[in-house]
Amino acid sequence: MKFKSEDIKRATGAQVLVEGEFEISTDTRTIKKGDLYLPLKGANFDGEAFCDKALEAGASACFCTKKMQDGIKVDDTLTAYLQIANFARQKYNPKVIGVTGSSGKTTTKEMIYSVVSEKFKTHKTFSNHNNEIGFCQTVLSMPEDTEVLIVEMGMRGLGEIELIAKYAEPDFAVITNAGSAHIGRLGSLDNIAKAKCEITSKLKETLIAHDNERIKNFANFDGEKIFYSINDVEVIEKRSGYSKFIYKGKEYELNVEGDYNIENSLSAVEIGYKLGMSYDAVKRGLLAYKPIEKRWETETVKGFNIINDSYNANPESMKASVSTFLELYKNPVVILGNMGELGENEVEFHKEVGRYLGSKFKCGIFLTVGDLARHIGEELSKCGLNVESFEDNIETSRYILDNLNAGSTIFLKASRAMKFEEIIEYLKQ
Repeated sequence: MKFKSEDIKRATGAQVLVEGEFEISTDTRTIKKGDLYLPLKGANFDGEAFCDKALEAGASACFCTKKMQDGIKVDDTLTAYLQIANFARQKYNPKVIGVTGSSGKTTTKEMIYSVVSEKFKTHKTFSNHNNEIGFCQTVLSMPEDTEVLIVEMGMRGLGEIELIAKYAEPDFAVITNAGSAHIGRLGSLDNIAKAKCEITSKLKETLIAHDNERIKNFANFDGEKIFYSINDVEVIEKRSGYSKFIYKGKEYELNVEGDYNIENSLSAVEIGYKLGMSYDAVKRGLLAYKPIEKRWETETVKGFNIINDSYNANPESMKASVSTFLELYKNPVVILGNMGELGENEVEFHKEVGRYLGSKFKCGIFLTVGDLARHIGEELSKCGLNVESFEDNIETSRYILDNLNAGSTIFLKASRAMKFEEIIEYLKQ
């Protein structure tokens, strides 16, 4: 996306001494001749230190917070980046859908994209690049004829979603849930709900959210609100890789399993109708959705059927996904790892998962990996389930090869930091 000198001036208020049309680059390694270099800063890096390198690579000028000969002087480079993104958002004026939540937001974003792109030219946040920098990258990579822009909004603390919402100005907002993810940083479930509901601060039209009392309490928005949950659904059929259900009198299909996936899809249905789509188009788009990387990835290794759902984990998502797995698969083996960022009550959160699963299921082999996941195993053992606990992925892989029968289906669930893909690689070796 290119910007004229006067666009940059209008967006940021900065004086631009060079004339022409420019793309914005934040990386000197990929900068092209004629680009404007916008250096970003972090706790351990300062992009302004590379302005000379950017100019040597052919940059027309650099944004900077200090006066320099080839500089576009701004008070803060990130703010300038956000202002430019907002300028583009307003200029091309797509319908903007903001998506946030404690879990399921990336999946929900992809489901919404699958539905909406049946009718509209649609652009979305890449992968889970859902912070303020990712928002700017999403907008600036948007084709100029984009009709719908889907922005995933993540956060690690209060105020972060509000910042993105300020510059995104969403027409529609989706809150998938407000659970215990990041409770170690935010301190309470109320604070998590407050942080998620910041998405409504600049909301124009409609909030579509999980039917959750905390969300209802903290969603400070006077416009239209639509709340949904799995309780609004009649599930007709569910099996491995497939779900069929009725929602508000109409039948839909998904090529994924799990009540939580059905629940996430309801927001995509609602968005489709708010954008004027037909039932056939919404149904077709939902059926076209495919799971993304490390979310129910399936492969066969050494005779074992492996389902990898280890991209992320919190108590709610772990309980939901493991329950779905145990309901649908024969000869189940569940491997659970540590869940991160749960704060001072992290041990109790892990025990709670064990108690929940142990009270609901009496079948399957459970393996735990890590010091925190061991507490899940202890609660499962109290309920009479078969549990083995390990310190690392290598030990776990060796146990699988030495003790489990080929033909077993193995489910992997843990926070990303546990690197459960190593288990699969060790089995292959």
